[in-house]
Amino acid sequence: MPNTIFDVKSATAVFHALSDETRLEILDCLRDGERCVCELTEVLKAAQSRLSFHLRVLKETGLIQDRAEGRWMYYALNEPVFEEAEELIRTLKKAAKGSRSHTRC
Repeated sequence: MPNTIFDVKSATAVFHALSDETRLEILDCLRDGERCVCELTEVLKAAQSRLSFHLRVLKETGLIQDRAEGRWMYYALNEPVFEEAEELIRTLKKAAKGSRSHTRC
C-alpha cells in the first residue's frame, strides 16, 4: 500500500459529504455564520427530517459543528476540516504539476 499523507477514510467521507447538492446548500447557508435548524428549514424549504439526515452527515464528517441552546440546535462551519481538505487538494495539485515530466510504466 502506498504511503499517504492524509487519512484516506476521512478524506473519502468529507468529499462524499461535499458531493451532495443539499449539503452544499446547507454549507452555503452557514457561510455567514451560525444558523438555527429552524432557519435552515425555512431557507432551504426542506422538511426537518430530510434536513436532519444531511446535517448528520455533515456533522459526522466534522464539516459542521452544533450546539444546543434551549430546545434549538445551532449549526456552524468547522473551519479546521475545510483547511484539511484544502491542504489535501493543494498537495495533490502540487503532485500533479510535478508528475507531468515523469514517465512510468
